[in-house]
Amino acid sequence: MSFVLVEKPTPYITQITLNRPDRMNAMAFDVMVPFKEALEKVSFDNETRVVIVTGAGEGFCSGADLEDPGWMDIFDGLTVPGIARRAMKILDDVIKTIVDMHQPVIGAINGPAIGGGFCLAMATDIRVASQRAYFRPAGINNGLTSAELGLSYLLPRAIGTSRAFEIMLTGRDVDAEEAQLLGMVSRTVPADTLLHECYAIAERISGFSQLGVELSKQMLWAGIDAGSLHTHMNHEGHAQLFVRMTTQNFEEAIKARKEGRPPQYKD
Repeated sequence: MSFVLVEKPTPYITQITLNRPDRMNAMAFDVMVPFKEALEKVSFDNETRVVIVTGAGEGFCSGADLEDPGWMDIFDGLTVPGIARRAMKILDDVIKTIVDMHQPVIGAINGPAIGGGFCLAMATDIRVASQRAYFRPAGINNGLTSAELGLSYLLPRAIGTSRAFEIMLTGRDVDAEEAQLLGMVSRTVPADTLLHECYAIAERISGFSQLGVELSKQMLWAGIDAGSLHTHMNHEGHAQLFVRMTTQNFEEAIKARKEGRPPQYKD
């Protein structure tokens, strides 16, 4: 049985599904390693314009696999602290791979996103939640820290510092309705329409310039880290000029509008 499913529900859209529903798609190594490999492969699939990440069954991802996280050869010969560092690096790389993908990544949050699953959800570019979804920073409830896998970086930037501090320090659940109110997700929809909603968003994005979409994603992430408005505007300007001066996309957009047809961007 494959714990990661990769399929193309429609042209230009690739869906990657965590597929261990009996353990709520927990972050065991035999799930996360092939998941990262799938993300890396799809990132360089030039026929993919948008990626959708979701979970099989009732849960999105339940975080650490408490039943059997698995073993990897890279752990051989290490003590427990060394194994822990290697393990954390594997999971960190999954989060960074999502952010670094060429394509926008839509998180179809179909159910609970707990601990590391919460972090995984927040790493996606656009989040759409099923009404059954909820988010829980689990570490604080287990005597640990809720700051893991980038959550203390991503969450405050998504919903503001006070709200993020309150959620991460109390360890409480945030249901789908509240998540939408906070801006944690862009919308909440009935469970049976979740993927259709995500496909509709993805299809709209895939109709634009592939190069324009990729650079827009990069500029949005760069803006989060920008040291100043002035610096970032220069960065944006170079990206815009690159597309404007090296493609005929703008001319095609104007021509298509006059002719009353969808543009065909060739980048």
